[in-house]
Amino acid sequence: MALFASRTTPLLGIDISSTAVKVLQLGGSPGRYRVEHYAVEPLPPNAVVEKKIVEVEAVGEAIRRAVTRSGSRVRNAVAAVPGNAVITKVIPMQAGLSEDELESQIQVEAAQYIPYPMEEVAFDFEVLGPVRDNPEMVQVLLVASRKENVDLRVGALQVGGLTAKKIDVETFAVENAVSLIHDQLSVPPDALIAVFDIGATMTGMSVLRNQRTIYTREQVFGGKQLTDEVMRRYGLSYEEAGLAKRQGGLPDSYEVEVLEPFKESLVQQVSRLLQFFYAGSEFNRVDQVVLAGGCASIAGIAEMAEEYLGIPSVVANPLAKMSFSPRVQAQALAQDAPALMVACGLALRSFDP
Repeated sequence: MALFASRTTPLLGIDISSTAVKVLQLGGSPGRYRVEHYAVEPLPPNAVVEKKIVEVEAVGEAIRRAVTRSGSRVRNAVAAVPGNAVITKVIPMQAGLSEDELESQIQVEAAQYIPYPMEEVAFDFEVLGPVRDNPEMVQVLLVASRKENVDLRVGALQVGGLTAKKIDVETFAVENAVSLIHDQLSVPPDALIAVFDIGATMTGMSVLRNQRTIYTREQVFGGKQLTDEVMRRYGLSYEEAGLAKRQGGLPDSYEVEVLEPFKESLVQQVSRLLQFFYAGSEFNRVDQVVLAGGCASIAGIAEMAEEYLGIPSVVANPLAKMSFSPRVQAQALAQDAPALMVACGLALRSFDP
């Protein structure tokens, strides 16, 4: 699924979050993927606010630095708009229509569901399959976003020296990456899997069944709250606090007085998101919790979540079965792996048929 696409390979997966740009290039073949290049580059404060690009130039320059540091020479890329900037709708349509007929029909139908003028909207669609009990109809997934959301990402990639070949949706990128972690889960494919992408300022939940997203929700919460508390308590700058969180060197009291309360808050946020899902669906339990994003690297977080929620919980590593090129620093990549779900899902677009 892409809002703006032309097929080509290979592609750089570019994940633009609120605090960093993540670049990932995969090689190899399905089932035998290889990490060819990767880099993470911090963004200036407020260049991206709650996943909305505010300073295109600053984001573009960070992309340029990240690509340079990664060593990749690929200049075609795929980025993603956040799930909260997208409208998705499954529409029943007549079976047997040609691609062109389907497109013009979708355009007419889409106007009913999209609260913006169609000339301001980028949209795409995918035929999911026949309507149950009615083979003359098919279900079509419509995905739409305001063109400005797409254009901001295309513009940032251009500033960074890249060409946007596809603009995806973060939710679908996560769905794509989940296909790589099935052997890390303790449940069958038709189980309900809740994936939490816990970033610096936002936590997103996707609930999947049979590798399809059936529910998404985001709320403001993330690792920046821990960084802010470290700054406040220990008198450090934002950069120093971020470094201390990752590399250590904080007083012994940090674990008990700062980190543990943050972990408890994080697990409560996960629980709260699950309650929203239960309240708005026919389900009252998920079978597996998957923790991703930068905060998933915090030691012991999966164990705490499992104990609090009573649901099997794991930290995602979409790169676990991949080989690495010699230029990739395996230790740094292992540390960053849970935060690379979106970048990984995007980089997998290189292998789309």
